[in-house]
Amino acid sequence: MRVLVLNGPNLGRLGSREPDVYGSTSYADLVASCAKTGAELGLEVEVRQTDQEAELVGWLHEAADTSTPVVLNPAAFTHYSYAVRDACAQLTAPLIEVHLTNPARREAFRHTSVVAGVATGTIAGFGFESYRLALSAVAATHRP
Repeated sequence: MRVLVLNGPNLGRLGSREPDVYGSTSYADLVASCAKTGAELGLEVEVRQTDQEAELVGWLHEAADTSTPVVLNPAAFTHYSYAVRDACAQLTAPLIEVHLTNPARREAFRHTSVVAGVATGTIAGFGFESYRLALSAVAATHRP
């Protein structure tokens, strides 16, 4: 089963971006971790990252059109992008929202997710383990 792991703005800077918040592990390490986890679960995982809202919306449309499960870290788009939220609402396969940190423990503006209401579930606060847990949830709950 194919799964898209989609990442929003600034996640390509993992390892150098605010290491005291996000750690020192790189985006390449995240991609490798997702690929390894996917292989262990029998999933074909494709990991993508963009800083562009329109590109992310296009990828979500692709997933909607192909009934592909999505693991999504919308990053900053979590809090204000109704375009991303509306694209997520079109998905028919599972959508797992993930976050490396726990937004509820951070600044007040991060406490609201416009995506959560249309997601199958949300996993947050476990670093890279959030992605492993999300991929495990997709594998456990969705078989086409």
